[in-house]
Amino acid sequence: MVKQLKWLSLLVISAIVLLLGAYLALVNHIAQVGLQLPAGIHQVNAGSSALSLCRQWQQQGFISSTDCQLLRLYLKLKPGEGAVKQGVYRLNTEKRLLDVLALFRSGREAQFAITLIEGETLAQSLNRLAQAPYLVQDLDSAAQVQALLQWPPEWGEPPLSSEALLYPDTYYYTANSRLSALVKRAQQLLLTELEHAWQQRQGDLPLQNPYQLLILASIIEKESSYPPERPLVASVFVNRLRKNMRLQTDPTVIYGLVDFNGNITRADLNNPHPYNTYRHSGLPPGPISLVSRASLLAAAQPAETELYYFVSKGDGTHQFSSTLEQHNAAVRKYILGGR
Repeated sequence: MVKQLKWLSLLVISAIVLLLGAYLALVNHIAQVGLQLPAGIHQVNAGSSALSLCRQWQQQGFISSTDCQLLRLYLKLKPGEGAVKQGVYRLNTEKRLLDVLALFRSGREAQFAITLIEGETLAQSLNRLAQAPYLVQDLDSAAQVQALLQWPPEWGEPPLSSEALLYPDTYYYTANSRLSALVKRAQQLLLTELEHAWQQRQGDLPLQNPYQLLILASIIEKESSYPPERPLVASVFVNRLRKNMRLQTDPTVIYGLVDFNGNITRADLNNPHPYNTYRHSGLPPGPISLVSRASLLAAAQPAETELYYFVSKGDGTHQFSSTLEQHNAAVRKYILGGR
């Protein structure tokens, strides 16, 4: 009887050792299985499981049928690793089966990015957003963008236009995010930056509310891409507003034109559209482009100067002048080639 018990114990121990060895061999094998999926974006549909994905990959030639059978056995031993989450994921070039399944199980979806650029118009921004991959296009007009705006009531009546009411920045999102949600983020960030600039404004600015600050900042944005120069550009426009001089800035003329061909003509300067600051005094009725933080702060804190004119030097910077005589000389030098 004792001998039989010893033999039975040995058999049980042997069986356990064999089973443990088989288990470890299975786990080790599955851990080393490679998956020949191409790098890039992969979508996991609703109702998918680790095993259904493996069968799909087998049919596509990315994994062997034997490895799928072994995965099936492995998942019976570790059922918690069989679940995956619906979503869109980004894979690197070197992949192992369990690593891919762990990613799909984690729900860490791929991040996409879209950048709105200072100086763009709303129409250009909407066109850029329309091309964004995996972004649900639930907006298609400026009016719909306007309807989302949460304008602070203490700033007065909401603007009639959504121009410049998106902040230029890089926005990250996951697949199937809604455009409307991204637009709300861009609007809120713009309002935050605008309020910050308004709170830091000089006390004697000829601006009545934050929207006028935004209008001025948009003109500065279009006139100079060189940040150190923007407070000087701002000073020119502020000085002109104080003297009730027309701003006479080309970007406002261009903004109000239909099918602008790249060359401003005398007829364009005489066009009576409401944004033409050669024809109308004061600020135009609204901003003309997306505005950066640098331009907002320049509008809020212009340099203290006696400057009233500037002309492009052709290298991204400008020549500033205090008098019309100085300005005309600068025009002859930089625009007319010394004539």
